[in-house]
Formats: sequence, structure tokens, C-alpha cells
Amino acid sequence: MKASDLFVKCLENEWVEYIFWVPWEENLDLVESLRNSKIELILTRNEQTAVFMAANYWRFTWKVWVALATLWPWATNMVTWVAYAQLWWMPVLVITWQKPIKKSKQGQFQVIDIISMMKPITKFATWIANWARIPSTIRNAFKIATEERPWAVHIEFAEDISAEVVDSDYKPLPSTHPRRPEIDEKMLNRLKEKLENATSPIILVWAWANRKLITKYLTKFILKTWMPFFTSQMWKWVVDERLSQCIWTAALTENDYIHDAINESDLIITVWYDVIEKPTNLIEHWKKEAIHINFYPAQIDDVYTPSMEVVWDIANTFWQLFEADIDTSNWEFGRIYQIAEQNREKLEENFKLEEKETKLMPRKLAEDLRSSLDDFDIVSLDNGLYKVWMARNYKAYAPNSIILDNALATMWAGLASWMVAKMVLPKQKSVVISGDWGFVMNLWDLETAVRLWNDLVVIILNDNAYWMIKWKQKWAWFEEYWLDLPNPDFVKLAESFGANWMKVEHKDDFKPTLEKALKMSWVTVIEVMFKYPENIS
Repeated sequence: MKASDLFVKCLENEWVEYIFWVPWEENLDLVESLRNSKIELILTRNEQTAVFMAANYWRFTWKVWVALATLWPWATNMVTWVAYAQLWWMPVLVITWQKPIKKSKQGQFQVIDIISMMKPITKFATWIANWARIPSTIRNAFKIATEERPWAVHIEFAEDISAEVVDSDYKPLPSTHPRRPEIDEKMLNRLKEKLENATSPIILVWAWANRKLITKYLTKFILKTWMPFFTSQMWKWVVDERLSQCIWTAALTENDYIHDAINESDLIITVWYDVIEKPTNLIEHWKKEAIHINFYPAQIDDVYTPSMEVVWDIANTFWQLFEADIDTSNWEFGRIYQIAEQNREKLEENFKLEEKETKLMPRKLAEDLRSSLDDFDIVSLDNGLYKVWMARNYKAYAPNSIILDNALATMWAGLASWMVAKMVLPKQKSVVISGDWGFVMNLWDLETAVRLWNDLVVIILNDNAYWMIKWKQKWAWFEEYWLDLPNPDFVKLAESFGANWMKVEHKDDFKPTLEKALKMSWVTVIEVMFKYPENIS
């Protein structure tokens, strides 16, 4: 048995089913070991997509998957996307290779210190210089990756070590799954007291609160108490937004529709909140009192200083609160719900601002998507200004039904996120929305989508500019300068990859075109001539 065989057995022991990878000569021993494994290799066109896909798999399965590349420059290409996973709380194991370390005929050719490069953007980065350390290194990597604050981890494997013969008695180490502590009676009573003394408590749903039991008991608690809730952009779908208690999504840091309603509250209950996502800027200690309910303590920041921390199992906490006898006689939510209803009316009025425009604009984009897709269908967004309107105007009805990034807010993410969603949920319709800039950056893995799947719809919002920066340039009172750009022929690009294509010039043609594309059993690219409003209301 070779060291690479032992490595694969350890991955199998951690229930790894897929490795997203880009091949090169240094990792061929591992590839040969994987040839006889149950683990399936998913070949991508670049390392970035491999990390994106491996990281996003956690969102749908709660399992840690693997992204595999080789040495520099393939390893350096992974850096932004490892940072994306780390900031997003997506546990992923990134494996890179290295030239032979015992004896090399090539000197320092293609050799840089990958470990030092990875350490600032991972929780755990190490190398395997001795095959005897393979079982403990992999077990430790997966253990760290799946802590309650999930992490990205990195292992470097040398070409010569992977080819060595190992002792046959070396085996994977057993996995352990520690149980999360449940809230105790003393803390529950303190929490009840805080709630009973409040006059208008409100819930902020954030982060990885997408677990089934959290959704179940948080929803039960909201329905029982009639307590208003709002969500962050990234986790719109944890609780069904059709509930009348939903008062909207915090799409902007400040001066958004929802902030007037939140200002009426005297206590914000944050559910798995973390300051990595652009905050609502209303939880500062001088503005609003907050209770932090999470698996781990709060990270204190100028924008987040909770007065109480409930560090226990979240689902159990809301189950206990649901079962508890809480005195709600002090509570009054009338003004909050009144403002929420007024905000809905404002949004409908603002929709009318697009009536004179012939090009599609973001409010109609959100409306047409919502009316064309079922509850569990998936919308995956790239990064761009349209994300604000999608967060605000597109209601999420089911878990993982809208995927957007507001942590690292990186480009290129939309297509890779969709491809993972399609692997896990093949029967659900899926749509990717990308700006023209983001699509060109992510272009090459359109081939991966065509090769592996056959019913993807990619919507390209073509505005022929770096429009988000152009918009900010204008509102900062700078002169418009150097942000327009010509685009390639998207029709010819789609055809060259073997995809179908459609083009929408007028806004009224978007919905019928989208619905036609959703019925096709093939990858379809829709180029939409797009325009942004003058303001972000």
C-alpha cells in the first residue's frame, strides 16, 4: 500500500464522496489511488471553481468536501476562494501538492511556501512530511473544520512522500462527534427575564441558522409569540418569509426601509449572528440592546456589543423558549408592523418607477423570478449591485433557495454555487444571475456545467459597465470616469461552449423567455439588456 492509498482511505473514513479538482503531474499517485475508490472526482476548469464547489457543498449536506490542486501557481490561484470559504464559515479541506522534499532534481522550480500563505486564511494549515502522520493529520483537519464555528483547512502533500510504501497496519482513526450543550435552567430563566422586561423584542436571523431543527423551533417560537423577525442578506431563507411576522431583509447597512421598524424595538435577539457580514449598524451598544444566541461567544466589535450571551445549542434554546411560560403582557408590536406595512407599500410604489423603462431593471427582475420559480427552486447570485434589490424584493420560501455572498462578496461565485446545488438537488430548477463582468470572469466553467448537467439557466445582466462602481462614483459626486467597457458577443460564447442562448432586449420579454428556458433540458444562457435605477431605494 502506498501513502496515497492510505490518504484516500482516511478521506473515505471521513465520508468524503466528491473531490473537486484540477489535475497535474505531481498528484498522479493520489489520482491512481482514487481510481479504485468510492470517491468521485469532479474535474473543473480551474482551481477557484474547485474550492467554490467544495465549500458550498457544506451548505446543502453538512459534510466537508475536498478541493484538490497541485503546487504553485495552482495553489496560489486558490487563495481568494479559500478566504471566501473561511469568511463564509464553509468548512472545506484544500489539498495542494509539493515537489519532492527528500531529493529533488529541479531545485526550487515552482516551490514557494504555500503553508505560510494559507495560514492567515485557514484555521489549520500543515504539510505531511512523513506518511505515518497521514491518519492523525486528516482526522485533525476534519475535526477542526467541523467545529461549531466551521473553518477552512489545508494540507500539503509532497510528491515523493505520496509514492512511498507504508506499513499495512496503518489505518484511519475513528471519528468523534461531540454533543452540543443544552441550555440550563439558570440561563433559561435569565433569558426569560430579559424577554419579559422588554417592550418590543425583535429577532435577527443570521448565518448558519439553516439547520432543520433551528428552523423548526425558531419558527414555532415566532408563531407562538408573534415576535417580528428580519434577516440578513445571506440567510434570507432560514425562516419562511411569507410569514406575517417577517418585516423584511436588511439589504443595506443603514438608511434602509427596515431600519425605521427596527428602531421601534428595544431588544434585538440575534440568532447565530457574526460581524463578518455587513452589519445592520443598529446593534451598537449606544443604540440597541442585543441578546447573542449562538454556539459560541460573540466577537465584540464597534457595531456589535450584546448585553447578554446565550452560548448553548440554538435549536434547544428555542425549543425551551417555545415550551416555557413567558409573560408577554409588556410586549407591543403594533408600531413595528405598521411601519413594515408602510415599507411594503413604498416598495410597490418604487416598482412603478420602472414602468417607463424598456430595459429590465432589478425590481422587475426579482418579481419575474419569484413568480416563475417554485418554493424550493434555487437562485444563485454572483456579486453585483443587483444583489441589494434581490435581497430586498425576492422572498425566500424554503432553505437554500437563494444563495448570495455578503461576507467576502467575491465575484465568480454564482455558477459554482449553482453546480453544487444541482449535484445535491437535481430535480429542482436552478437559475444563476451574473453581471456581464462576473460572467466573463467565470466563463470557463460554463463548459463544466455543459459537461456534467443539462438544465441550467444562466442570466447575464448586460449593462456594459462596472456599474456598481459607476453608481458609487456618481453618488460620491465624482466625475464619471473610465468605468464603461465593451462586452464580447455572449451569443457566440454560449454557442462555443455548446449551450443554448437567448437574448432579451425589452423587459416584457424577460419572463416568457425565462419560463421557456426553464423548460429546456439543456444549459441555456439568457443575455438581458439591463439598467439600474438612479437611486437604491
